Amino acid sequence: MYDLKGKVAIITGGASGMGKAASVLFAKAGANVVVADLNVKGGKDVAELASESGNKCIFQRTDVSDEGDVKAMVAAALENFGRLDITFNNAGIGGAVGPLEDIKVEDWDRTQHVCLRGVFLGIKHSVGPMRAVGGGAIVSTASIAGIDGYNGLHAYCAAKAGVVNLTRSASLEFAADKIRINCIAPGGVSTPIVYGGLANKDSVETMLLNAQPLHQVGQPEDIAEAALFLASDAAKFITGHTLVVDGGATAGAISTARRADQARAFSGQRAFAGPSFELG
Repeated sequence: MYDLKGKVAIITGGASGMGKAASVLFAKAGANVVVADLNVKGGKDVAELASESGNKCIFQRTDVSDEGDVKAMVAAALENFGRLDITFNNAGIGGAVGPLEDIKVEDWDRTQHVCLRGVFLGIKHSVGPMRAVGGGAIVSTASIAGIDGYNGLHAYCAAKAGVVNLTRSASLEFAADKIRINCIAPGGVSTPIVYGGLANKDSVETMLLNAQPLHQVGQPEDIAEAALFLASDAAKFITGHTLVVDGGATAGAISTARRADQARAFSGQRAFAGPSFELG
């Protein structure tokens, strides 16, 4: 296991899915963790679960699109643990889905605020404390939708493409401070934000099973393990990189039709897909 002993990590969207898996895994790897999320009950439960590793994990209610909340999130890490070494900007929503001509401007804006501005704010307010301790690692959740186009996911695709290129530009600015900035591009992963907005977990996992060349369902732990690698010293010479974790979905045209079916299935459900704990 990659060693995070003595490190302090913030994980946004930590109450469920990939964030929950990362919170538990980072704690097991030795980190003290700030679990940040809008979902108060879920976030507190995850903090308690992660604390079973023997490391201290706390919950901080956070709207990542609100700069005041992000400042308070970082302040909570400093007040409770005295430092900040790792930030995993993972919080996200499906956002505005469906035909481009039908997207409401306010839904487009909210998608960008959570999925892109949240990453910007996470980087902006993490680098100072990291610089003060001689460096750090920032990992953000992008998506293969930020690399490929998906019908019906226009706002999400645009936001995640922004995360990919913000990762590149920020990595250049903060390399001199020994702050590494990378992102992960997950493919189809079985998380509440996916099956909460569709029919049910079993039917979604059947769809995901056939969505990429590797005939298996992506799990939150797959992304958490990638984030742990990028956050650890094992990745000390990696910055500005987008790590694709998608079972081969973006490798070639073999999965194009399957991914189009996924996008159509998702976009046909609602005009806006908010936080996973609000879905159902």
